Amino acid sequence: MLAVISDPEQNFTSEKQEISHILPDSKLAPIRFRKRTLHETKIRTQSTLTENILSHKVQFDGRIISRNGRDACRELVGFFFTHDQSLTIYEYRQFGKNRTNVLPFIQKSVYCHQRGRRKGKQYQLGDLYVGANLTFLSSDHPRLPESVKENTVLTLRITNVDWRALHSLKTDSVEHDDVTNEEANDRMIFKAIQDMLKEQLRKRGVRILTGLGKYLQQLDKEGNGLLDKADFKQALQLFRLEVSENDFESLWLILNSSDDGRADYGEFKRAIIGEMNEYRKSFVRKTIILHISERKEILSLDKLEALLKACNFLVVFSKAKPSVLVVPFQSIFRVFSKLP
Repeated sequence: MLAVISDPEQNFTSEKQEISHILPDSKLAPIRFRKRTLHETKIRTQSTLTENILSHKVQFDGRIISRNGRDACRELVGFFFTHDQSLTIYEYRQFGKNRTNVLPFIQKSVYCHQRGRRKGKQYQLGDLYVGANLTFLSSDHPRLPESVKENTVLTLRITNVDWRALHSLKTDSVEHDDVTNEEANDRMIFKAIQDMLKEQLRKRGVRILTGLGKYLQQLDKEGNGLLDKADFKQALQLFRLEVSENDFESLWLILNSSDDGRADYGEFKRAIIGEMNEYRKSFVRKTIILHISERKEILSLDKLEALLKACNFLVVFSKAKPSVLVVPFQSIFRVFSKLP
């Protein structure tokens, strides 16, 4: 990404510069070795191309959809440039307690969707909204963490968008209308299945959700998250989740968009059960990041119980007491804590 890099000393007022007539200090590092950072400046570049790229952009935040807890907690920030329809993504990295750097994650270029109804279509401004997925081929980005490159396709979820910039740059383009209608139909199918399973999950939801996830993970012998159609049918039968044959076939046509007879079991779970909205999800991620043991992906049971006390502020439609809600979660995690 092109950017205006200028000397940090220019932030000082001219008055201070006039007062501080100090001779060069031999102990100071040469100017070319001093740290440079982006900052507010009134300088305008002479290059029209550079100016357009810098000013006509939309910033968004994102997270990785991953079964790896450390990757799922990575904090990402991206920029979409309307001048050339390119995008770039950076990762916030914590070094020590007080130092945070922004490092390149996805290099600036023009990209296309790698999954779903829009597969092969170039990313455009309309693809930027909270809850949208951005997919990339991991092989195109050799600098990605090894844990991320284990999956053929990297999926990023947009968690926040600069709405002011988005609306100021948005046009009246109606491109992809046919795709939009297909995606709307897909969402209707997902919602119909979720509504049907909601009653079945009402009294045993925690055990089914955790058990189903563990079972699908055990079926994934290759470790890539992809399972066959028969595996998903077997899982539904084992956990007594009743989905009609027609609904299942409609669901499979959506999930098996690549026509290779396999689908990601994470997408399967999200399709039949639904997801927490990104606003609430952000609080869960922040809490886990704060409580997780340093350099470990294990959350102790004591910390988990302290975390679950946050249920005290929830407003539950059934008017259930917080203590009643916490017990099923505690029992499930006690079982899993005894597993190898």
